[in-house]
Amino acid sequence: MDLSGIYPPIATPFKNDEVDYAGLAHNVKRWMGTGLRGLLALGSNGEAASVDEDEAERIVATVREGVPRDRVLLAGTGRQSTRAAIAATRRAAKAGADAVLVLTPFYFKAQMTPDALTDHYRAIADASPVPVLLYNFTNVTGLNMAPDTVAALSAHPNIIGLKDSNGDIAQVAGVVARVPAGFTVLVGSAATLYPAMTVGAAGGIVAVANVVPDVCVKLFDLVRAGQHDAARALQRRLTPLAHAVTGGYSIAGLKVAMEIAGYVGGEVRRPLRPAKAEARDTLRRLYDELVN
Repeated sequence: MDLSGIYPPIATPFKNDEVDYAGLAHNVKRWMGTGLRGLLALGSNGEAASVDEDEAERIVATVREGVPRDRVLLAGTGRQSTRAAIAATRRAAKAGADAVLVLTPFYFKAQMTPDALTDHYRAIADASPVPVLLYNFTNVTGLNMAPDTVAALSAHPNIIGLKDSNGDIAQVAGVVARVPAGFTVLVGSAATLYPAMTVGAAGGIVAVANVVPDVCVKLFDLVRAGQHDAARALQRRLTPLAHAVTGGYSIAGLKVAMEIAGYVGGEVRRPLRPAKAEARDTLRRLYDELVN
């Protein structure tokens, strides 16, 4: 499976605390009119932790309806137990996911040794009807999956890649150096997309691609074409908005930026709070500076 390219970890629009499936379908149709390689449903920016299991299955099915088979639909299925992650993975596959992205379990983080993580992921991969990608995101989990652990897991025939959202280019390079050629490393920070690709990453699953997918795809294409001066210039232009919709204003800000760009951002699900008025003003300015 060729996973190289750009994916948005798609936001889940809510309305009156319910999933807005019509708004989600509208967004998918627009995204599929761009050069995105595919979509990730139920990632961190999709508020996966706040979605019920029946909603999760319907979200994947809704997205699948709008994603043609020559594109890739990834689904987040990380859970705190191996058993629950396997069940979520099977549901996602049944709903149409091409592959699953599994966040490291973190509730018992002190006991999540390399051996524990290795056993967890191998069990999921053994049971999964679709390929598995590892998901390393220390800011959320408090855990860092070391390159040696990733390398050990990359030997499993059903574990085909990694999303690393830590923004540590040295670690990305360390993983790339240790894994087989067919193992795909994707980064989760648009602000590090250019440098990550220069050390071997195959693309990214980046929040700002919800808002400006074509800009992110252009950056990917420039790096692939070896046009490094143009790529660096575009990276500099993209980074302020990328920072604002992730670390700056988080998911609520991402949804505001999506609305500015004509997508259905919708509400966040409580306990998250909506973005303040000043966030909208800043995001509007950053968006206009990038696209105009």
